[in-house]
Amino acid sequence: MSASCGVVECVFVLGCARWLWKRCTYVGSYDSATWPAATADEFDPVPRVCRLILANYDPDLRNPQYYKPASGHRLNPDWVVKRVTHEDTLGRAPPYLIYLDHEHKEIVLAVRGLNLANESDYKVLLDNRLGQQMFDGGYVHRGLLKSAVWLLNRESETLKQLWVENGSDYEMVFAGHSLGSGVVSLLTILVVNHRDRLGGIPKEKIRCYALAPARCMSLNLAVKYANVIHSVVLQDDFLPRTPTPLEDIFKSIFCLPCLLFLVCLRDTFIPEGRKLRDTRRLYAPGRMYHIVERKFCRCGRFPPEVRTAIPVDGRFEHIVLSCNATSDHGIIWIEREAEKALQLMKEQRSETVTDPPTVQKFERLKTIEKEHRDALERAVSLNVPHAVETAEEEASEKNEGEETSSNGGTQSKSNWDEVVAKLLKKSNTGEVNNVSS
Repeated sequence: MSASCGVVECVFVLGCARWLWKRCTYVGSYDSATWPAATADEFDPVPRVCRLILANYDPDLRNPQYYKPASGHRLNPDWVVKRVTHEDTLGRAPPYLIYLDHEHKEIVLAVRGLNLANESDYKVLLDNRLGQQMFDGGYVHRGLLKSAVWLLNRESETLKQLWVENGSDYEMVFAGHSLGSGVVSLLTILVVNHRDRLGGIPKEKIRCYALAPARCMSLNLAVKYANVIHSVVLQDDFLPRTPTPLEDIFKSIFCLPCLLFLVCLRDTFIPEGRKLRDTRRLYAPGRMYHIVERKFCRCGRFPPEVRTAIPVDGRFEHIVLSCNATSDHGIIWIEREAEKALQLMKEQRSETVTDPPTVQKFERLKTIEKEHRDALERAVSLNVPHAVETAEEEASEKNEGEETSSNGGTQSKSNWDEVVAKLLKKSNTGEVNNVSS
């Protein structure tokens, strides 16, 4: 009897040691090891929107004092249309600015991240229970959705006016970091579904960049909108990988290492198929861009490289027990490494390309479209709840485009609460969830 108990104990100890070794030696670069490299053209806006988000932190953009990137903000203060502080938002949304970038022909709404010293930001995070808010055939974070609706109710007329005044030629770019990434991601879904409310802007002119993204939407929505929303993750960042509800993460911010370890232990015993079938489980949104700069058992930082894909299974599901898990979440580090990576991509392109890259750019666009179709089909094959068939998705987008063109942007002043009501799904009791309550 004692011998058999000893064998069982040895097997148990070896199993635990093996699990501990695999978890402690898992590095962030493994998540994207099979992904193709991103191109300079598609990644070019990322450092730029990082600097616009950082501009929210500095009270005087003509004489910047704080959070200044190494190369400066590189923006024209005269092109800042509006800046909104915590006091102006009344705690309904993080601070943001609207920037009219004439150089790149972009209208940018840039939302900053969580302020640990501001109580209102926590209220946005805590306004959610897992599986509480159904939306557009999936689940989203209730507090972030309410914040997105409030922001659109306040600024949609300004955005529409800027787009019309500039000849309906500029692109509409929404960018956010951390808490702000969740707000702009859900805001983008609203805008894409009701483009007539912003003057009939085409879908191809709408882009969203979620930096250090929060897990704010279910998997079917994350894949469905991957052709519009782009998430940027720096190496080991904890937030896109932590399936624990967003509000619980920041309630436990001061014992975060303990929380991450417990999440690792719990997820070890959850099968991958069960995770995929859980409609309430939230994910980082859209197409993923992973900036990798460190390797296993190698000291120091290496020249950063950017990998991109639209993952379905294994979508940043593994917690990385790393001393950089929190520092990689910082917008300053994301901006620095994104700028380095972009410069390296441009240098490599200039060394290998001697002809104009028009054809290459067209082929890359076709590749991106194919990757999105493949991701949608992969989601269907894995039985992800409410996953959209490729043909169904394309037909839906075509109908949306026809509806938008027929309206021609004649919509009067928008009430985005009504727009949300159209996308909300009825609960089991037959009552509609009221996002504005």
